[in-house]
Amino acid sequence: MAATRPTILQIIPELDTGGAELSTVEIAQAIVEAGGRALVLSQGGRLAEDLARVGGELMLFPAATKNPVRIARNGYEIARIIKRENVDLIHARSRAPAWSALIAARRTGIPFVTTYHGAYGEKGRLKKLYNSVMARSDLIIANSHYTAGLVASRYRTPSEKLRVIHRGVEAARFDPAAVAPERVMELRKAWGIGPDVPVILQAARLTSWKGQDVVIEAVRRLADEERLGDAVIILAGDHQGRAAYRDALQAQIAAAGLTGRVRMVGHVSDMPAALATSLLAIVASVEPEAFGRTATEAQVMGCPVIATSIGAPPETVKGGPDVSPGQATGWLVPPGDVSALAQAIAEALGLSPDARREMGERARAHVIASFSLKAMKRLTLAVYDELLNKGMVDTWSETSRS
Repeated sequence: MAATRPTILQIIPELDTGGAELSTVEIAQAIVEAGGRALVLSQGGRLAEDLARVGGELMLFPAATKNPVRIARNGYEIARIIKRENVDLIHARSRAPAWSALIAARRTGIPFVTTYHGAYGEKGRLKKLYNSVMARSDLIIANSHYTAGLVASRYRTPSEKLRVIHRGVEAARFDPAAVAPERVMELRKAWGIGPDVPVILQAARLTSWKGQDVVIEAVRRLADEERLGDAVIILAGDHQGRAAYRDALQAQIAAAGLTGRVRMVGHVSDMPAALATSLLAIVASVEPEAFGRTATEAQVMGCPVIATSIGAPPETVKGGPDVSPGQATGWLVPPGDVSALAQAIAEALGLSPDARREMGERARAHVIASFSLKAMKRLTLAVYDELLNKGMVDTWSETSRS
């Protein structure tokens, strides 16, 4: 018999870094705020301490395995956990553990929710079958309208099973006024740059589809044309085992004569400070972003952003030829278009202080109105309520008002 206090079990391969991982922690906090118990099955990672801080409970589990035999075995082990811990609902955020979660949900009869976080590639029938688990749940959360469209077209998913819940940004944390100057100075010192050096930031893990090579080439052109000024470009992100790609980027930087001008600094944990110190943020993905949280985080920090015009960024960034300069919150450029990216960077660097401030104010207001963390929490709890009828949203609303 289920406990009166709703118990929600989320499963994700690791709790390291990324939008899915952060969402796991944030929804765990919402579950606790709604009077529930928030369990997370994962192999752990740097966000484990954050999960504990918000009241979530990490259960170390081999959730990252892609071995079919182990995935099946995990399903039976999760079913035992569900019964032992009186779990009311299981929520999967990645494909391999979603197969295990599906097995467990069917064995125990509890509701099953998935969040479709990525624009997964589908080359061949086997890959499509593997991905399809994310559309086999009772309700499917898509992190953008773009993602919802993918799910609907690929799996003929009826609209009544889909819920679009955009990735939320915590405006109180991503607030220029809340970032102490000491945090900015500490970060600049770690990067080895002076207090007055202009910074252009690309925050993305080092993988080819994030377009770091396109950024480097655009910067090379601007430097050759003497349109870059004194700006330094920071590539912030882990290579996550892609050492060959990291080495190729370093070689490209050296060949372009940009050593010292383009710096690879690894993972940055204090993103508000990183954006506070930057004149410009870039999302240069050459494949569609299912959401692209850097674009919203930059905007809510009042930092101008350039994003590619594929996937979800056109939902979050007001830019392009159909948007007047007085309404724009950034720039949208075609993916892989070095010339367009270079021109947008030059325009951003050429903004007057007043124009930069006005764009930043528009961008922050836009994100707070449409992409808040509170909205993401409320809508996700509402999905749980649809399946459980536990009144979690009402309890959370009372808690958040107090």
